[in-house]
Amino acid sequence: MSVNAMAGRIFASPLARRLATEAGLDLASLTGSGPHGRIVERDVKSALAGGGARKAPAPERALAEAASSEATRKFYEIDSYEEVPHDSMRKAIARRLTESIQTVPHFYLNIDCEIDALLKLREEFNAAAPKGADGKPEWKTSVNDYIVKALALALQRVPDANVTFTPDAMLKHKASDIGVAVAIPGGLITPIIRNAQAKTVHDISEEIRELAARARERKLKPQEYEGGVSAVSNLGMYGIRNFSAVINPPQSTILAVGKGEARMVVKEGEPAVATIMSVTLSCDHRAVDGALGAELLGAFKALIEQPMALFA
Repeated sequence: MSVNAMAGRIFASPLARRLATEAGLDLASLTGSGPHGRIVERDVKSALAGGGARKAPAPERALAEAASSEATRKFYEIDSYEEVPHDSMRKAIARRLTESIQTVPHFYLNIDCEIDALLKLREEFNAAAPKGADGKPEWKTSVNDYIVKALALALQRVPDANVTFTPDAMLKHKASDIGVAVAIPGGLITPIIRNAQAKTVHDISEEIRELAARARERKLKPQEYEGGVSAVSNLGMYGIRNFSAVINPPQSTILAVGKGEARMVVKEGEPAVATIMSVTLSCDHRAVDGALGAELLGAFKALIEQPMALFA
């Protein structure tokens, strides 16, 4: 093993690193002949000619490896915990989210939305619901239902963000298929509201309720939670003010929604109190860059703050 590797840090010239990466060589197996043992171009070429250098591990495998179960257990006393085996859903969630963080270049955009007009509109819409035979309203929409509709329409207004990245082409979608994160025992699943831009808030509300119920019963079909172009993850009901969500491939964005709360704002130069909701858009930089993500978030804000447009 080289002095470089024993020290725990590999010193190599940029050209040597590039040549080693292209050839799949492990720099730690090389001995540097440059100043202070630095690996230089001739060392890489010499190793390639001699065939004695060790191949570098595949980046994907190296990234995906985590501490083994036994390696983790050794930090804790044997009687200090209860072991709950992973079910297939938890394993699938862990695998997909790990792949997402490792393979999708995330970046995040945050914006505040004033939602007093939305809350008033929702209250009036719910109050207009006819009563059923049991005396209960036939519908009751949530703020999240309006958020899903607003995101779907925003993607229609900014069609360049209504896309999916593939290695050889960008898939530009006609419909806005929006996932809705649903917490269920043992994990999280994201059923898809197809053609959300064309559905009423009432229809979206009913569909989310029905899909969420079947999700908790583990009765969703794959076509009901696979695909989509974006998603909404709302933790406002848990008191969370803001957070960043992990993109669920092949989707290109996900909107993390915090709680609405009364905050001091300035209106026309005067202090005022408004209900503010913070949202964070996670973007796949391969598909949606900063300016495009900002345009999408601006379109969403405009729709949420002028909610009558959701019924147009």
